[in-house]
Amino acid sequence: MDGNWLSIIPFLLVIPIAMMTKQVLPGILIGLIAGAYLTNPAPIGGIETMLQYLVTALVDKNNIKIIVFLYVFSGLVGMIKVAGGIKGFVEAASERVDTKKEAILLTYVSTIGTFSAPSFRFVTIGPIMRALLKRVDMTKKELGFVIETTTTPIIVLIPIATAFVGYMVSVVELGLHNQNLKGDPYSLFIQSIPFNFFAIAIFLVGIYLSFFHHSSDGAQQKPNENGSEEDDWHNCDPAVSLDLPSKPWNLLLPLIVVIGLTLILTWWDGHQKGFGFFKAFIKANVLDAMVIALLITTFLTIFFFLFQKFELKMLIESFVFGGNNLMSVILLLSVIWGLASVTEDLGFSTFITDHTGWIPSILVPPILFLFGSAVSYFIGSAWGTWGILMPLGISMAAISGVSLPLVIGAVFASGTFGAFASPLSDDVNTLSRILGLQVMEYARFKLKAALIAVAISAACYTGITFIL
Repeated sequence: MDGNWLSIIPFLLVIPIAMMTKQVLPGILIGLIAGAYLTNPAPIGGIETMLQYLVTALVDKNNIKIIVFLYVFSGLVGMIKVAGGIKGFVEAASERVDTKKEAILLTYVSTIGTFSAPSFRFVTIGPIMRALLKRVDMTKKELGFVIETTTTPIIVLIPIATAFVGYMVSVVELGLHNQNLKGDPYSLFIQSIPFNFFAIAIFLVGIYLSFFHHSSDGAQQKPNENGSEEDDWHNCDPAVSLDLPSKPWNLLLPLIVVIGLTLILTWWDGHQKGFGFFKAFIKANVLDAMVIALLITTFLTIFFFLFQKFELKMLIESFVFGGNNLMSVILLLSVIWGLASVTEDLGFSTFITDHTGWIPSILVPPILFLFGSAVSYFIGSAWGTWGILMPLGISMAAISGVSLPLVIGAVFASGTFGAFASPLSDDVNTLSRILGLQVMEYARFKLKAALIAVAISAACYTGITFIL
């Protein structure tokens, strides 16, 4: 079926269905089912084929490692919550905040200890900062904007110890595999980081608006005027509830250990292969290093918490609860892997090669970015956008001769825009709930800044092709 136009049908179904349902999974699942029936049109054959693609994806060695990483990382965060690590960190960090600039600075500095995942950061800094609004001249919308510009746009630029790394590397690996291209997916991810222009632009725009621009937003929106700070804390998230201990080192030590071990094991794997110090980090099997470092950190953290007299049953339950929070992501990953495989078997890569060569190479990165930004805005998912567009982006890069890291960065940037700006985004909805904001009103508040960053990014993607 090389070059078969039928290979694009699954993708043509994915995006409009995701937009109509406002959910990524239904669109991707229907795309997988359609592709399976195109491969095997028998009444039951399509379902059997779909199951085969899913099973094949789930038994892949690297895919299993990614699933283990995501589940264990989320489980570790669950244990840190009940051990009072989050509550202790936010309490210690907020003791001397009295002004708006100090509150903003605390929000930026807190990224150091809370960069592992958006939800982790929201429940860590969101409740305490909401409570502190009683003491500083700042609206909840302004606070939400500062928190979000220092969350996903920062996390996507950090190459270790985040819940994003494994997934981002996996979609790059998937695109390379579909095109039969050689290359280390983690190295390409590292090289693409400077080309995630939207993440960089919105962070810089955020700094300008936070520190050098006077907001003209309407009346100050305070938390419940009759409520207490303790009520805000207790009602926003159990991570800072009143009955938890306050132990900041229960957050900081696990993070220090997992980051340190990841770096050491990454270097050691490359060193064992005979490479020098710096090249060892590039040539190492980073996925293995990340998983092993995370597992060791989890075991050490359990012993550390048991030493503090936390109950083993409580730690296990919090680990399972935390891990289960990412089961929807793991399900999404499995369907995306299956969709990529079935479209490749239908001849997607060859079709793209035969029909997109007319696009000038200078326009490939900006077109991918702008198209991906539109998709991510309407479906509200960075991960869904990356899963949908990365195979397409790498295919277009291969046939146009455009730098792979540049195109990969453009795809990652497009998803980052949706996570930040879309009213359907999990980030936007979660933070709005924590801060007590109306979702659509809050999304409109920050859309202008997001579009400014989009314009800057599109210009950069167009201009950079003259250099690379």
